[in-house]
Parts: sequence; C-alpha cells; structure tokens
Amino acid sequence: MSFQPVVPISGLAGWQFLQRTAETQKSAFVEGVAVTRATDAFRERISQVRTAEDLVEDRELLQVALGAFGLDDDIANKAFITQILEGGTTDDGALANRLADKRYLAMTEAFGFEGQIPRTQLSFFADEIVARYEDKQFQLAVGEQDNDMRLAMNLRSELSDIVESTASDAAKWFGIMGSAPLREVFESALGFPSSFGAIDLDQQLESFQERARSVFGTDEVADFLEPENEEKLIRLFLVRSEAEAFSQASNGSIALTLLQSSVISYDQL
Repeated sequence: MSFQPVVPISGLAGWQFLQRTAETQKSAFVEGVAVTRATDAFRERISQVRTAEDLVEDRELLQVALGAFGLDDDIANKAFITQILEGGTTDDGALANRLADKRYLAMTEAFGFEGQIPRTQLSFFADEIVARYEDKQFQLAVGEQDNDMRLAMNLRSELSDIVESTASDAAKWFGIMGSAPLREVFESALGFPSSFGAIDLDQQLESFQERARSVFGTDEVADFLEPENEEKLIRLFLVRSEAEAFSQASNGSIALTLLQSSVISYDQL
C-alpha cells in the first residue's frame, strides 16, 4: 500500500507539523509504486516527444505533464491541450496567453513546442518536470487529508508561475483571480466573503490591491513571494479558514439542537 501523508491536526498547528515533516513524508510518498511507475516512464520516453500531438497521444506521459502543473483533471481534454501547446506563447493572441488560468501558460512555456527544438530534447527537462510532478502529487495526497494544507503548500509554486509569466502587476492579479486555488487563499486571507467573486472584475482588482496594501503594505504580487509575506499570507488564510469552518460547525450544531428540541416538544404534545 502506498504511503499516505499524515496531517494530525488542522489550522496553524497542522501547518507547523507539516513543515517539520514534509521532506520525510514526501520522500516516502514519491517512492510509492504509482508515482515511481509514472516518473520512470516519463524519464524513459519524453525525449521521443517532439510535438504536442506526440505528448497527448501517450496518456502516461500526458498524465505526468498535466500533473506537474496541477491540471490532472484535463487528462481527457486532448484537443484542448493540443491547441494550447501548439499555440505557444510568443504571440499575444495565443490561447495560453489569453486564458485567465496561468497554469496553462506555465505548461506551454515549459514544453516549448512552438520552437524548432522543443524543450523535451533538453537533457535536464525530464528531471525538471518530474520534480514538479512529485511536488504536486504530494500536495494532492496531503489535500485528501486536509485541503487547506494543500492550498498552502501550492501557494509558492503557482504564484511563482504567475510572477514569471505575466507582465503588468494588474495582469498578475488577474492571474490570481483566474486560479481557483490561489483565489481561495487570497480571498480568505484578505477577509473577502464567498460572494466576492460575483462582482465586476475591475472592482475585484481594486479591492484586492487596496486590501493587500492595508494588510501587507504592498500590492505588488511579487512581494508575496518574500518569505515574511508568504508566511503571513498562509497564516491569515489558515486562521480565517479554520474560524469559518468552526462558525459553520457551530451554526450546524445550533440548528441540530433546535431541531431536536422541536422534535421533543412535538412528541410531548
């Protein structure tokens, strides 16, 4: 049986435990049969891939490629993935550039199929993608125990992709808004309600920037990769997420108590 990550407690205490044990737990996880089989196949065959079509036609390799960028659920969308990868990133109108979710842009840049020699031919390419894949799969496994921990672990890599892949700071914020995992972290950490995503996008941008300046003293997205700001962001996210979960549980408990009281009262009539 494959190793399953251990997260014994939620919230900040759970995060601190995970930080202390993540290296050991991840090593045990990636040595499991499923991960090893997938990464061995990728290392063995990826140099034979020269086009986007070559990649999507090999399901085993595509699984690792998508998994390395947190896009596991797109495994059946072969035509869509082919279109994105073939379009490249050089043209501003390329599909990868136009999508709000910048994970597709990061993947397209990583594979580089628009060039005469794709990056799949580079000697270090397999190790680069496998390292990302192992990180993401470990995060998914942690998420099965506690999804907030997965979101916290995912923050740095996905935010780095956005910072590296987009030009203006407004575009970086739109990248955050287009990424469901990052949006959840930032919305919760900055204290926005779940209905916040329904308002106009430009208003959301202004609100994110204003709240970020108020809480962190900056609205520059790259500044959130600074260790102090990153840790503060994660702490705020975990504290507010745990408080929200506690509030919902308390409300549910109150509702159950009232319902039980009503049933008892009815039975006594």
